[in-house]
Amino acid sequence: MRHGKKFNHLSRKAAHRKSMLANMACSLIEHKRIKTTLAKAKALRVYVEPLITKSKNDTTHSRRTVFSYLKQKEAITELFGDISSKVAARNGGYTRILKLSNRLGDNAQMCFIELVDYNTDYTTNNTTAKKSRRRGGKKSISDPQLVEDAVIVEETPVVEDTLVVEETPVVEETPVVEETPVANNTDEKKEDNKD
Repeated sequence: MRHGKKFNHLSRKAAHRKSMLANMACSLIEHKRIKTTLAKAKALRVYVEPLITKSKNDTTHSRRTVFSYLKQKEAITELFGDISSKVAARNGGYTRILKLSNRLGDNAQMCFIELVDYNTDYTTNNTTAKKSRRRGGKKSISDPQLVEDAVIVEETPVVEDTLVVEETPVVEETPVVEETPVANNTDEKKEDNKD
């Protein structure tokens, strides 16, 4: 029975599971997106999101706490530097799981797990507002009032310094074919008959 067993053990002992999740979390922090199985991605999300929340408060204590989980200095500096500044305004939900097709070998369901703020395909910060329609048409340049108000700017021709390079013509060589005279067999037969 599995009473009280709330998390997926991923068919591993505790030490193997912790080290695997730590390595996957470091890879996620470094590459911003990794491909793994769905069960591992769900376990990784529960593992890495509290660490990203801790990285928002850049103190010695929070760095030591996160280092006890991750064990890689490069991942710690990346997490407390670039990632924490990007997720400062977000209150959780730092990762996204995108399901893929099943793996060919064992038919395990695969997925991408990625940091939300680093994928520009799914961002909704569109600053382009919808254009409002007006009943009046556009004013054309042929309007005399607009022509009088327009400022005329004198155009000066642009002189470009160009480098002139002389090209030598390419001469194609045609192969010389020597024609050999074809000996007539009839001449030889005549000479044989004369003897």
